Amino acid sequence: MSAPSSRLPIFPLGTVLFPGGVLPLRIFEARYMDMVRECMNRSLPFGVCLITQGREVGTPADHEPVGCMARIDDWDMTEPGVLQLRTVGTSRFSVIERSVEPNGLIRATIEPIDDDPSVAVPEELAACTVLIRRVIEDICARESDPARRILAEPYAPESAGWIANRLAELLPLAMPSRHMLMALTDPLRRLALIHEVLQREEVI
Repeated sequence: MSAPSSRLPIFPLGTVLFPGGVLPLRIFEARYMDMVRECMNRSLPFGVCLITQGREVGTPADHEPVGCMARIDDWDMTEPGVLQLRTVGTSRFSVIERSVEPNGLIRATIEPIDDDPSVAVPEELAACTVLIRRVIEDICARESDPARRILAEPYAPESAGWIANRLAELLPLAMPSRHMLMALTDPLRRLALIHEVLQREEVI
């Protein structure tokens, strides 16, 4: 595991970002405008953590101690003072310590969490592979431009962790449940839990 990194800017949100996941954002608060400018100028990510108490705007919110780094892939300003971002999740992290700057921006010292190992999908969970392949085909048929799809390339429908992350994003799960899945370090356990939900909802 890597050594702790220093002072990652944190964006507490009411949603959960997974590694490899796409997260569109609408930025208008000054503190986050400054954060985005810094990240783009220095080609750095920022951290996304699920809010546990508070709101996305105003007073800095409390958040979960595990989050996911977000890389800015694209941006646009369609109206004055509002940035539209397309971000993609990269690696997870644990917050060791956090502080709030005078402008309300949270920065944290973090410990990176190892990426999922590459694990094949076992036969008993193969229905998840069939489902995600159908989802990919449908998304690609609806949108020819990869930069506008809700799933970011590269696609890895043979990887247990990647499939679990994508299905967790697409299922209508409560955010605490989604966060629990994101924080799991065992990709097969994550996929098995998703498989249980799909069976219960009679999706597979």
